[in-house]
Amino acid sequence: MSERKMVHKITHVTVRDVRFPTSLEQHGSDAMHTDPDYSTAYVVVHTDSGLQGFGFTFTLGKGTEIVVCAVRALAGLVVGKSLQEIVSDFRGFYRLLSSDGQMRWLGPEKGVIHLATAAVLNAVWDLWARAEGKPLWKLLVDMDPKQIVSCVDFRYITDALTEEEALDILVKAQEGKQQREDQMLKEGYPAYTTSCAWIGYSDEQLKQLCTDALKSGWTKFKVKVGADLEDDTRRCRLIRQMIGPDKTLMIDANQRWDVSEAIGWVSSLAEFKPLWIEEPTCPDDILGHAAISKALAPLGIGVATGEQCQNRVMFKQFLQASALQFVQIDSCRLGSVNENLAVLLMAHKFKVPVCPHAGGVGLCELVQHLILFDYICVSGSLSNRMCEYVDHLHEHFTSPVVIHDAHYMPPKDPGYSCEMLESSVKKHQYPEGDVWKQHKNN
Repeated sequence: MSERKMVHKITHVTVRDVRFPTSLEQHGSDAMHTDPDYSTAYVVVHTDSGLQGFGFTFTLGKGTEIVVCAVRALAGLVVGKSLQEIVSDFRGFYRLLSSDGQMRWLGPEKGVIHLATAAVLNAVWDLWARAEGKPLWKLLVDMDPKQIVSCVDFRYITDALTEEEALDILVKAQEGKQQREDQMLKEGYPAYTTSCAWIGYSDEQLKQLCTDALKSGWTKFKVKVGADLEDDTRRCRLIRQMIGPDKTLMIDANQRWDVSEAIGWVSSLAEFKPLWIEEPTCPDDILGHAAISKALAPLGIGVATGEQCQNRVMFKQFLQASALQFVQIDSCRLGSVNENLAVLLMAHKFKVPVCPHAGGVGLCELVQHLILFDYICVSGSLSNRMCEYVDHLHEHFTSPVVIHDAHYMPPKDPGYSCEMLESSVKKHQYPEGDVWKQHKNN
């Protein structure tokens, strides 16, 4: 019997707390998260065939141990199931994890329990792609539209997108699909960089990183704002002068402002022609985002959000309320691929471009698969679309992202690009890994 036909029964699930001390050099610093230690709750799904699935969710250090506990609590729902059983009713399996009669009280479908759900499901999707010998994006691209739809839980979103409409979108996108896949393999998916302008970086560092990025072919840049208007004005002016008037600039406040404050602050920065303001206010405030969107529209500035949007239901409301002009999905905040598929399909119906959130540790590795699928099988468009890229911590993965001329090149290795090097995991495991022992002693 070939390995592909094997049942792959899940025997156990392991999870580890893996943290990187990125706060030491202010990597990832923004107006709200001033000292992040990029971290993951790293999950391995083990099977009786020896095949493993790797997955994780992303955190900022403290609290990762809480996600680890939640993963352990969910593991009981997974052990004993076969891969075949799961993927033949993936919607049912998603619902089993997200709607357990007792544990859903801790969410439902939000917070720590949902982050843990994402980590487990990411590992299951990785396992499936490995069993099929395909990178995850290709597993999705090769699926029949009916099979894609069967992975999505439409509960609570049918007033915005029905199963029939989703199927129709996927069937229509079959036309030209092969050409788009060939194009991606050749050119890759357009990316933008956030690595040049973290809020904790000095002006000298900003200039140097910006110069290097321009030399490497980057044309789209994001600047962190929100702590101090005078400082933001200076930094935006500096970046705009360096990149010139024809390149794209975005700004990101990481939820720092109240609604009226956001409108005033961004209006003050309008001279630098930002394409969007990202996370201008509380990520749960749909009507607040709608008010900001309306106020900034005459200035030609869109609103982008989604990296901390809790679930498909909130995305539904953001779209229904015209509260965002750019949808930002996250591969570890939502309930893995299943829930992200729902959001990609809704965004297409509402004609809002998807520009994923990435960065952190491993988010670039994961989300590239989703955005390739979106272009090849859903949107069929690159207009106003790009995927975030941050140049941190890729060296810890067995299949790190490949960026060529500011484009994500489609991954070739089987799986969801989640697997970390065992040596990196051991070294950065918290609190017993060498990096943290050393940290403690300094």
